[in-house]
Amino acid sequence: MPGLTAGGPGGSGQVDSTYGGEVGAPPAPRPRPRPGLTVRLRMTIAYGAAVFLTGAVLIYTAYLLFRWRLNHMQADVTRPQGCAAVTKADKLRYDYCQAVVNRQILSQIEKPLIIVLLVSAVVAVLVGYLLAGRFLRPLHRITSTARRVASRPDRALHARIDMEGPHDELVELAQTFDGMLDRLDHAFEGQRRFVGNASHELRTPLAINRTLLEVTLMDPEASEQTRQLCQTLLATNERSERMIEGLLLLAKADNEPTNREDIDLAEVAYRSATQCELEAAERNVAIRTSLQPAFVSGDGILIERIAMNLIQNALRHNVGAGGWVDVLTYDRSQDLPGHGLLVVANTGPEVPPYAVESLFEPFKRGTQHGGAAAKRDPKDKGVGLGLSIVRSVVRAHGGRVAAEPRPGGGLIVRVWLPVRA
Repeated sequence: MPGLTAGGPGGSGQVDSTYGGEVGAPPAPRPRPRPGLTVRLRMTIAYGAAVFLTGAVLIYTAYLLFRWRLNHMQADVTRPQGCAAVTKADKLRYDYCQAVVNRQILSQIEKPLIIVLLVSAVVAVLVGYLLAGRFLRPLHRITSTARRVASRPDRALHARIDMEGPHDELVELAQTFDGMLDRLDHAFEGQRRFVGNASHELRTPLAINRTLLEVTLMDPEASEQTRQLCQTLLATNERSERMIEGLLLLAKADNEPTNREDIDLAEVAYRSATQCELEAAERNVAIRTSLQPAFVSGDGILIERIAMNLIQNALRHNVGAGGWVDVLTYDRSQDLPGHGLLVVANTGPEVPPYAVESLFEPFKRGTQHGGAAAKRDPKDKGVGLGLSIVRSVVRAHGGRVAAEPRPGGGLIVRVWLPVRA
């Protein structure tokens, strides 16, 4: 009878190894703006000072060059013939001789002035670049926070910029962005709290209904029609209880685990596969394992839920008799260094590539080839939350999950979890 076929953690098995492949706290009070100059005034003063200093250097350099040439003109300046004995009384001749001397002096200091101008331009560009980086540093901080929130909205909504400084344009932008994050954080937290509270409150009436139905079934005087009705209602009640448990776990899985411990992914996968062995035998599906020890960091119960949900999902969306489910673990992932890898693959109906991502949405069930809704298996006890819970738990642990259609039908799901430090 098909079942678990490849031993415990560390067992090699006969599985193809190509699968490896590649409640937040309230926000802290915002820093109060301190008096000071705005960004516009600081940039104006900084660039004005840079221009003033550059001009002052040029003027002073030109002054020094003229002064030096005038003090050394007797040694370096060649007077025209006939100018040695010219006096101021001969005005035209004297002016001509003086103009020749001035042209020689200007030609001698022209090259040094050009060099000083080029050096000053380079210094001005460098100073401007440094000043621009200094003024734009708060914008880089805002951009970094926005990028972090956009990449991990489930975990990074608690991030804040908390920019200090005078109440200028950049501080106003940072405070506006922090206010938006506050509202988003409260909205997401309120949604999770509502789901958790509503699910918790619904458990009591469902438990009462289950008790009443079981008591009615135990009554020897109950008619056969009443018994059939109670059994139908009991099955419906059981499915509602599973859905509520899934919603509670989904609300809990969105929060990052506070108590992390070292978990052997191979042991977790083996234990989950063993618990699913009876269901696999009922469905005539073989579970094949190839488990390498992989110690990851996280909550043991939630990580075990990942493996259990993936294996159960692979069993319940299989081809039936003759099908199989492969469960593999790797101590290091080639695609994502520093992460252990769990892979669950199965035979099953073909899944269109465009429909893979939607499988991780709550209450979304599998599809057949072409996108048509799959017929519900009478043995299927799922409520459409398995993969949603997997994604939430993986993200809360700082990992990553991805799925792709398997050639020939079925699905390959890979889960990367951070290894222990």
